[in-house]
Amino acid sequence: MGTDTEKSRLAGSGVPGVSISTEKSRNLKKAYKDLFEYIDRYKPWVILASVLSLIAAVLNLLGPNKLSEITNIILDGFNSSIDLQAIGKIALLLAGLYIAGFLLNYIQGWMMATVTQRVTQNMRNDISEKAARIPLRYFDSHSSGDVISRVTNDVDTVNQSMNQSFSTLVSSISMMVGSAVMMLVTNWVMALSGFAAVIIGLLLMAYIIRRSQKYFGEQQTALAAINSQVEEVYEGLGIVKAYNGERQEQKKFDTLNGQLYTSAWKSQFLSGLMQPVMVFIGNLSYLVVCVVGAILAIQGSIQFGVIVAFMIYIRLFTQPLQNLSQAATSIQSVGACCERIFEFLNETEMTKEERTGKLKEVEGRVTFKHVAFGYSEDREIIHDFSCTTERGQKIAIVGPTGAGKTTLVNLLMRFYEVNAGEISIDDVSTKEVSREEVHEQFSMVLQDTWIFEGSIRENLVYNQKGIADEQLDKVCEAVGLTDFVKRLPQGYDTILNDLVGLSGGQRQFLTIARAMLKKAPLLILDEATSSVDTRTEQEVQRAMDRLMEGRTSFVIAHRLSTIKNANLILVLKNGDVIEKGTHEQLLLKKGFYAELYNSQFDTAE
Repeated sequence: MGTDTEKSRLAGSGVPGVSISTEKSRNLKKAYKDLFEYIDRYKPWVILASVLSLIAAVLNLLGPNKLSEITNIILDGFNSSIDLQAIGKIALLLAGLYIAGFLLNYIQGWMMATVTQRVTQNMRNDISEKAARIPLRYFDSHSSGDVISRVTNDVDTVNQSMNQSFSTLVSSISMMVGSAVMMLVTNWVMALSGFAAVIIGLLLMAYIIRRSQKYFGEQQTALAAINSQVEEVYEGLGIVKAYNGERQEQKKFDTLNGQLYTSAWKSQFLSGLMQPVMVFIGNLSYLVVCVVGAILAIQGSIQFGVIVAFMIYIRLFTQPLQNLSQAATSIQSVGACCERIFEFLNETEMTKEERTGKLKEVEGRVTFKHVAFGYSEDREIIHDFSCTTERGQKIAIVGPTGAGKTTLVNLLMRFYEVNAGEISIDDVSTKEVSREEVHEQFSMVLQDTWIFEGSIRENLVYNQKGIADEQLDKVCEAVGLTDFVKRLPQGYDTILNDLVGLSGGQRQFLTIARAMLKKAPLLILDEATSSVDTRTEQEVQRAMDRLMEGRTSFVIAHRLSTIKNANLILVLKNGDVIEKGTHEQLLLKKGFYAELYNSQFDTAE
C-alpha cells in the first residue's frame, strides 16, 4: 500500500511494499531556523520571559552568599556568642529573595506556556490553510496518512516538547550563567576547578546529541508510515477481509511497528544517557570543589563559609545542565518534527490569482480548444482535445480505463492547469477568472460519496446559506429521500454517524440532493451509479435526470446503457477523442464505441 513516491522515499524494511527511511535528517539547522522565524511574532514575549527568568536567577543566586554569611557568623560565635539578630535579618532577606524568585519564575513559565500553545495553534491553522493552496498533484504523490501525521503527531510533538523545553531552556541558561559569574566573583580558583569537570559533561552531551539526532528523524518518519498503513487498511477493511489479507497486513504492520520500536528505542536510549552522565558530572564537581576548597581553607585563603556557598553554586550550576540534557531530548524531537512540518509549509502552492474576468449569469456553454495535459512532463494524457457544448446539453465521456475521462473533468474544474490550449465557459477563458469562481459554476456527484459526521441538514446545505426547510423538502421529494428522512428520530437534524447506517443508494441520493440545492448551471457526474445495484441504479438515474434538467452536464459512465439519451458522446482513447456523436450515430459507425457497447451486453449474456 502507499504511493510510489512514498515507497521510493522510504527504504530498508525488508518487506515488499513496506519501507522506512534510514537516512539522517536532511537539514536540521534549517528546521530550527524556520522555527525561530516562525515564532518571531512572539519575540517580545520571549524576551520579557527571558528577562524575568534572569532576574529570578539573580535573586536566587544571592542566596548562597547570604548563607555563607550565616555560616561565618555561626563559626565566629563558637568563640563568644552567636549573633541571632543578625542571622534573623539575613534569614528574612533570604525568604524574600526566594519568594520573589518563585513568583518571577511562575510568571515567565505562564508566558512561555502561552507562547507554545499559540505557536502550535498557528501551525495547525497554517497547515490547514496550506492544504487548500497546494495543487492536487501533491496529494497524488503523498499518502493521506503522511499528511495527517504532520498535522496531528508532528504538531503535537512540537507542542509537548516546546512546552517542556522552552521554559527549561530560558531558566536553566539564566541560572547557569548567573551561577558561573557568582562563582568567579567569589573565588576564581574554585570556579575554574568546577568548570573543568563540567566541560567534560558538555562534551559528552554534544556527542550523544549528535549520535541520537538521526534516530529522532527516523522515529517521526516511521510514525507517519505506520499511520498511513493503518489508515489504508481500515479504509479498505472489507476488501482485506474478503481476500483474507489480515495476515499480510498484520505482517506489514509488525514490520513498521518493529522499525518504529527500533528507532524510538535508539533515540530514547541515547538521549536517556544524558541524565545519568550529568548526575555523575555533578557529583564529580562536588568532589573537586570540596577538595580544592579544603586545600584553600587550610592555607587560610578562604573562610569555611565560601565552601558552603560554592557547594550551593555548584548545585545551581550543574542542576540546569541536567535539565538541559532532558530538554535536549525534546529539542531533537522538535527538530525532526519541524523539518517535516516546514517541508509541507514550504511546498509549492498553486499560482496566485489576479484574475479580472467575471462569469455572470452563466448559460452553460463550454468550449475546449486544443487542450493538452500531463501529470508529468514525460507523460502526456490529453493530447489535443477540442469540443464545444451548448447550454443544457448532456455530454457523456466514455472510454477505457486510463483514457483521460476523469482528467478531463479535473481540467474543466481547474483542479489542474492545462499545459496547452484553453477551456472557456460562455466564451470566457477559465484562465481569466479565479478558481473559486469556476468552482461556483459546478455541482458534482461522484462515485465516492462524501458524507461527513454531522446532521443531514449540514450535509445537504454544505457551504451554502439561506436554505429553508421548504427547499429541503422539495429536493428530497425529487430524489426520493422524503420517506427516509421522516423515519429518522430528528428528521433533518439527525446526526449521521455509526448509529445511523446509510446504504450506498441513500448516500448517493444525499449527494444528488446536495447538488440540486446548489443550483449551479454546470454539472459533473463521475461514475455516480457504479457502486449501487441495478434497481437502485434506476432510482438514482431518475434522480439524476431531474438533477440534469436545464444544466449542462458532463457524465462519465462505464455503463453505456445509462447515457443513451446524451446529446453528445465523446469517446476517448489514449487521451484523444476518436469518436463523437449521439448513441445511434456511434452505433451506426460500428467503431470503438459500438465495440464497447456490444461488449457489455456480451458480458451480461
